Amino acid sequence: MRLRLVTALLASAAAFVAVSAHADNLVTKDRVGPADAPKSFTLRLTNDGPTSTDPVWAEGYQKLFSEFIQRHPGWRIDLERMSDNIGQEQARMLEQAKSGNGPDCAAVDSFVLALFKGANVLKPLDEYFTKEEVADLFPFIREGITGPDGKIYAWWWNTDLRVLYRNKEIVPDAPKDWAELKAAALASKEKGSEGVLFNGGRWEGTTFDWLANFWAQGGKLVDDKGKPIFAEGENREKFLKAVNYFKDLVDSGAAPKRVATIVNYDEFNAAAAAGTAALFIGGNWQYGQLKNTLEPEEFAKWTFSEIPGPTADQRSTGTGGWTFGAFSNDPEKVAMCAAVIKEIYAGPGNALQQQLPTAAALYGKYDVFKTEANETFAKALVNGQARPGVPIYPEISNQIQIMMGDVLSGTKTPEAALDAANTAVQAAFARL
Repeated sequence: MRLRLVTALLASAAAFVAVSAHADNLVTKDRVGPADAPKSFTLRLTNDGPTSTDPVWAEGYQKLFSEFIQRHPGWRIDLERMSDNIGQEQARMLEQAKSGNGPDCAAVDSFVLALFKGANVLKPLDEYFTKEEVADLFPFIREGITGPDGKIYAWWWNTDLRVLYRNKEIVPDAPKDWAELKAAALASKEKGSEGVLFNGGRWEGTTFDWLANFWAQGGKLVDDKGKPIFAEGENREKFLKAVNYFKDLVDSGAAPKRVATIVNYDEFNAAAAAGTAALFIGGNWQYGQLKNTLEPEEFAKWTFSEIPGPTADQRSTGTGGWTFGAFSNDPEKVAMCAAVIKEIYAGPGNALQQQLPTAAALYGKYDVFKTEANETFAKALVNGQARPGVPIYPEISNQIQIMMGDVLSGTKTPEAALDAANTAVQAAFARL
């Protein structure tokens, strides 16, 4: 399996050279288009682009970008790549945009979109999308990209959800609640696995994956006015119940202590490839990655199910995704940003990465979304919940990440960690 992973990575490098050579070097690691093109704009991306660490995604985007730039002669795209520390990258980009030094066009994580809209650094994109295209978006997507003036300030091109992956040979039946997941994880250890893996380090993924356990109980982070209320009344009880659930998984050995340092979904793919994982909480996009990475007979052992709740009837999962926004004052560059969104990402990019579209029409347009797996993901979206689009959310997330580290490492009790998180969040809210 490791040989296949290494082979795939080498194939990615070779494909990059092959595609670039075929396109007369139109796509390099930091540029798309001729180096001496008269017009250019900067595009800041995550892993979703020509330099993706996923070999299939990288090759696919190299082809899409090559075709795109040939349809737009006279232009060059200067590529900028974000690191995996998404929270830090987004904060840095917001400050750059405020000072007029941001990229012309960039990927903006949906969970911080409210901050970018509130800072008035995004340019309207209404003239590039029809009313029908906007109306076809899921309601929470449409609401997220729309500003107080009714204009759209970004395009949310993919959404996702979290599920529980399991090796069927080791865990035959899908755990339906927290107790069953703990029991399955402990049983899997007897067969040589690590138990259940999840994000527990200091990054947004830790907060978002864990929130499903809070939301499944009906917990609320903020009230209708955006004020943090997660540490009050019934929300406090539900919050502590969800924290203690993760603490117990680690304390009991159902989850390894190393989860407290995991800050990347790729670690789960690597553990699956190495044969050390039997259970992990990951994103729907990882199903395609596992298929690309594992030998067919190994991939056939893996399946997924909804994240277990405290009871079988209490379920939730976080729905997120990425948007693109334009920061340039040059209308031509804003138009090119919209073209990148429409011609590369909203549709072709969804199909390439098997990332769920945000518009209903795209589910019928691409065969990849008619598979049993993607139809199952789409059905699970019924229990999906997006992060609140309020300015205080990033700080809530930051404090939950700190809290999780303190609790899983045993530095603080859940109660003390929650109180510290709430104190910091309320202070930050008062400064808004």
